[in-house]
Amino acid sequence: MRLDVWLDVACLFRTRSEAQRAIKGGKVDINNHRAKPHREVRSGDTICITRTNGIKQIVEVHTLAERHLSKPDARKLYTDRTPAPSEEEASFRALIRHIGPNNRAGDRSPNKRQRRQLRKLKEVE
Repeated sequence: MRLDVWLDVACLFRTRSEAQRAIKGGKVDINNHRAKPHREVRSGDTICITRTNGIKQIVEVHTLAERHLSKPDARKLYTDRTPAPSEEEASFRALIRHIGPNNRAGDRSPNKRQRRQLRKLKEVE
């Protein structure tokens, strides 16, 4: 079975195209070798997926499935061997989650009120 299809069926990625992008981007390894989307997956293979912020998810393949399954059934296709994060990593992840993509300063354009304030500041100068 193809790697990109299995990752989609196992619900490790939302879509097959998302799995293909991650594989082509070098975010997925099989048995410590860089993978390609057409690579055949067998039971017993170890897959390492690099997620956002450098978090690595390690999965061991148990069985293969051709069709989509419900999430609880899809989780039975593999065993998650990802080590638990250390205290430092856990606190760092919590901090990043707290900041979030929408709370970072300077990422968003100013709203109507902020634009008025900026105009007033520019007129005074």
